[in-house]
Amino acid sequence: MKTVLVTGANGLLASNIIAELLAKGYSVKGLLRNCNNFQLKAHPNLELAQGDIVDKECIKNALKDCSCVIHVAAITEQSLLHYSDYSSVNVDATEALIRAAAINEIETFVYVSSANTFGYGLNENRENETIEMKAPFTKSHYAKSKFEGQQIALSYKDKMKVVVVNPTFMLGTYDSKPSSGEIILMGYKKKIIFYPSGGKNFVHVQDAAKGTVNAMKFGKSGESYILANENLSYKSFFQKLSTTTYNNPIYIMIPKYLLLLIGLFGSIIRKLGIKTSISLTNMRILCINNFYNNHKAKRDLKLRFQSTEKAISDSLDWFVEREIIAK
Repeated sequence: MKTVLVTGANGLLASNIIAELLAKGYSVKGLLRNCNNFQLKAHPNLELAQGDIVDKECIKNALKDCSCVIHVAAITEQSLLHYSDYSSVNVDATEALIRAAAINEIETFVYVSSANTFGYGLNENRENETIEMKAPFTKSHYAKSKFEGQQIALSYKDKMKVVVVNPTFMLGTYDSKPSSGEIILMGYKKKIIFYPSGGKNFVHVQDAAKGTVNAMKFGKSGESYILANENLSYKSFFQKLSTTTYNNPIYIMIPKYLLLLIGLFGSIIRKLGIKTSISLTNMRILCINNFYNNHKAKRDLKLRFQSTEKAISDSLDWFVEREIIAK
């Protein structure tokens, strides 16, 4: 059975990808900076390699005996101040990894990008993969770095099979930080829930993991696939959360002008060298309907999707198990 290298192995998506690969009988090598942070149980077909994705010697060793690579490792933290803080990993390390993969004659390279590298907005006659990136994501250091990394990966499509997957906002198990699950903690059993005017697309992380694994087999080289499920306003999402937890809060929308004022203040602070995720760009993102369709992924990657309610429920069970929240 083929051995698959998965980078960033202790992250939310990577952990679910590894679980999916092992369930399908693959051998897996997981590359991560600290093996003590790995969340899955030991498995005879799983090998952990400790190292940093920016270390070229580490990359060389990790690629040994592998036939496929799923590159998940990325800087996602929103508080970093400079583009170089993101590009060192999301661009430069990606280029070094895929170059080394080509030299080592890797058969298939799956690059995990972001849906935000494509334009949002719904049109039944047009797949989002055909729409260029839109503002405000064109001002986001993270989104821009993922777009650049995506373009570098695709430039190797004539040297090996290269497929890009672009997940939307993922919820589910193995969210150890928590990362995207913070949105659940923001509304969990709150008496009053404040929400922004926009919305986003939610997907169960298990479905994103299946889509990523399926991309190795069914994905077409040189193609990108948005892994999306349900488009929801933030209010609708929090209503689903409240229904799941039998909560009956008061919902108050934060006016757009107030969010933009807060974002402007955050941007000023950032210019003074103070790290914060509050910025004018990030506040603008909260005010748009960041919606996507999944037509291409459903058709080509043979995917079915679980409900947002299931994603919420699985996230809550994980947080209870990890004692992040009380039941």
